[in-house]
Amino acid sequence: MNKTKNIKIILGISYILIISIFLWFFFQYFSIQDFSSYELIKSNRETLEIIKDKNIILSSVIFFFSTCLWVMLLGFGTPIFLVGGFIFGKWIGTIIVVLGLSSGATILYIFSNFFLKDIVEKKFSQKFFYLTDKFKKNEFLFFLTYRFIGGIPFFISNILPTLFNVKVKNFFFGSVIGMTPQLFVGVSLGAGLNKILEENKEPPSFWDLILTPDIYLPIIGIVVLVVLAFVLRKKIFKSDL
Repeated sequence: MNKTKNIKIILGISYILIISIFLWFFFQYFSIQDFSSYELIKSNRETLEIIKDKNIILSSVIFFFSTCLWVMLLGFGTPIFLVGGFIFGKWIGTIIVVLGLSSGATILYIFSNFFLKDIVEKKFSQKFFYLTDKFKKNEFLFFLTYRFIGGIPFFISNILPTLFNVKVKNFFFGSVIGMTPQLFVGVSLGAGLNKILEENKEPPSFWDLILTPDIYLPIIGIVVLVVLAFVLRKKIFKSDL
């Protein structure tokens, strides 16, 4: 028991150390101001376009593995779908982001199932025990719905299924199908931002940005998905997640 506890402590410290090193290297090259500089974003966009056009297959593979690593280390995917759309466009971007996030999430789930299961059970079992029967009835369909509805921090949503012993294949394919609608909308938003940068030498005003179809249509899509997820959540789960 003590040996298992020591292993988990070592893994936890290693995880924090890896994240710290990652963030340190990241901010060695970037600052918060960089992400608010229109000129810098625009120039980086042109650089990324050149790299992508030289070898789109290699660029896609690198971005796929970067997405997996991002999810495994940081546990959330919000910036990734915007970046994917920004670089690869909404169609190719969606494919890469969906597969990358699903693969990274699956690896995180497998890791949690081996090393964090008792911690997850201790923390969440009482709150979510009522979902056990739902998973038993049709594990794949319910997990797919669980993925589509969301409403839980992405990291938690990846480790929570350890309570229900979800099969790895159901976790992966349920993630792919369940997350595709919202990720497509998010990637489309990133692609829209790229198009605006391409067409505007100067930073557009807020209203010019919002009233662009490439921006407001994905935003409308997000609102529709949120409302649909809320309705499904109330109907299927019948309890707050």
